[in-house]
Amino acid sequence: MKSVGADGASLPGFARTPGLRERKKLRTRASIQKEAMRLFLERGFEKTTIEDIAEAVDISPSTFFNYFPSKEAVVFQDDLDPLILEAFDAQPSTVNPIRRLRNAMRAVFENLTPDQERLVRERTRLFLSTPELRGAMLSQFADLVNQVAELLATRAGRKTSDFAVRNMAGAVLGVLLASMLMITDDPKADMVKLADRALAHLEAGLPLDWKA
Repeated sequence: MKSVGADGASLPGFARTPGLRERKKLRTRASIQKEAMRLFLERGFEKTTIEDIAEAVDISPSTFFNYFPSKEAVVFQDDLDPLILEAFDAQPSTVNPIRRLRNAMRAVFENLTPDQERLVRERTRLFLSTPELRGAMLSQFADLVNQVAELLATRAGRKTSDFAVRNMAGAVLGVLLASMLMITDDPKADMVKLADRALAHLEAGLPLDWKA
């Protein structure tokens, strides 16, 4: 399966066949996250215990810790990041980094299964409605800037500490965070379109009279 980016670049699909043991681990981890998210949304994040999650999945609490170090990690776990990175790398290095990121995100998010899309929405709802998770997300902002800066720097032949690289990384995260917070006003908003619009605004230089 291929997806075509805004600049006409063809982006590959991401299919691969993991081994039996890996598939079992992935299924267990997915079950843990699915049941945990269900409980978080039904009971609230703070009122849901690791024991509750383990019981829902029919595993022991110790097995839970084989997959996640904490409740917060269940929500922060995002299996789409490697796919976005792969789609980013698949494009020509001559493409503007912001455009490459937009293309990569579209290539991934436009091909989500209904279950994957639901998980993305549930994670977003939890981040926005749970002060503990919002605080944890913001406290990780510096680490996230470093991760995005490393992504951009490595592929641009620059140092991660480069001023322009770090500024761009901070700007990318800033507009994406702003787009996510906009969902609080409209829970049914299309998150993918909002994120893409935010990045398009950044790509255009963040003009105040921007209309696209």
